[in-house]
Amino acid sequence: MPVIERVEVRDIRFPTSATLDGSDAMNPDGDYSAAYVVLHTGDPELCGYGLTFTLGRGTELCVTAAEYLAENLVGLEVDGMVGRLGSIYREVLVDSQLRWLGPDKGVVHLAKAAVMNAVWDLVARRERKPVWRLICDMTPEELVAACDFRYLEDVLTQDEAIDMLTALSPTREERVAELLRDGYPAYTTSPGWLGYDDDKLRRLCEEAVADGWDHVKLKVGRSLDEDRRRCAIAREALGQDRVLMLDANQVWGVREAITWVNELRSFDPLWIEEPTSPDDVLGHREIRRHVAPVGVATGEHAENKVIFKQLLQAEAIDFCQIDSCRLASINEIVPVMLMAAKFGIPVCPHAGGVGLCEYVQHLSVIDYVCISGSLAGRMTEFVDHLHEHFVDPVVIQRGRYVTPTAVGYSIRMRDESIGTYSYPDGAYWRGSSDGVAASPEARGHVARSLG
Repeated sequence: MPVIERVEVRDIRFPTSATLDGSDAMNPDGDYSAAYVVLHTGDPELCGYGLTFTLGRGTELCVTAAEYLAENLVGLEVDGMVGRLGSIYREVLVDSQLRWLGPDKGVVHLAKAAVMNAVWDLVARRERKPVWRLICDMTPEELVAACDFRYLEDVLTQDEAIDMLTALSPTREERVAELLRDGYPAYTTSPGWLGYDDDKLRRLCEEAVADGWDHVKLKVGRSLDEDRRRCAIAREALGQDRVLMLDANQVWGVREAITWVNELRSFDPLWIEEPTSPDDVLGHREIRRHVAPVGVATGEHAENKVIFKQLLQAEAIDFCQIDSCRLASINEIVPVMLMAAKFGIPVCPHAGGVGLCEYVQHLSVIDYVCISGSLAGRMTEFVDHLHEHFVDPVVIQRGRYVTPTAVGYSIRMRDESIGTYSYPDGAYWRGSSDGVAASPEARGHVARSLG
């Protein structure tokens, strides 16, 4: 019977700042990175893979925290783990002294996400199923038992959750068949990074239209005049029938957000994403009140389920943007999706980061099949970066995610990518790749990252 014998955690960093992929008003030059967890069993063909997304410097903090937490898993039997996912989350990965550094937020919570994502991946691989199928095959009682409803009982009890899941259980397979046939609706952020010049923005928007994208997101918030110009370029390329969304990545105060968004209202954006501090629940409500009919979307930096509870209670958002690594894995994400369904708010997962598209394709299937039963107002972010580093990368066809069929959580990285981009000892970060010296630009990039 296989057991978890050892844990490996790697610092993986991709040099996206060299091309400004991923650039926005708050994060102008991030290197998309990950604390990457591997749970090894005695069977070399049976491992669990997970990661949490970061932006370069500081990834080593998540690595250390993940190593600390994951050591508690060593010795656990893999068989039967599917029935203990809730207790593992609540008991095995809890340290009363380490919680003082949180609780349920920051570096420790990010690390817990990486470790629990690896646990879910391991269980799904043992059961020979994709993660979404593993969950869709659970009974309502089994799924609720795996989840964390602490602090949520004033909004959603476990009994209510079971009732919601039970109501959709008889028709689950109809929705599974639909998604396997048609895929899940998506939008793309790839054309809209703030560091791209006008010509590149125009070209990428035109290519997105040609590729079948009907929804495109644009980064804003650095300069109002610049935003007007860039929005005009995007709207011209998209035409009036396609949907434009805006993302400020938290750079504004409440009053500034209201003024800025209303200045961009003429470009008919569907939503403004992260208009202010992710912790400012009442600020989001005030912005929403003053920028309607432009919707308010947030969640990628909502650090735990309690923030989501309050955003929903306060009627502060129009779109709920769960993040697969900011929340501590499926155990915390499913209760948030259930609360969103109860309040009638569509879930549109954030996926602007390494591995996040691979993760959220599973979460969107779970939401539609098990929780909401609706695609109205729902779409999942897609960013066309770094998928080549994964063994089972996402597949997009005409603006929709193709439902994954490979076992696990789709997050296992290729060995050659790990060897090249492990930090600081991978081939790229040593200043060479395949034995060829890096260019002066690359060496300068390495020096900036080290500095």
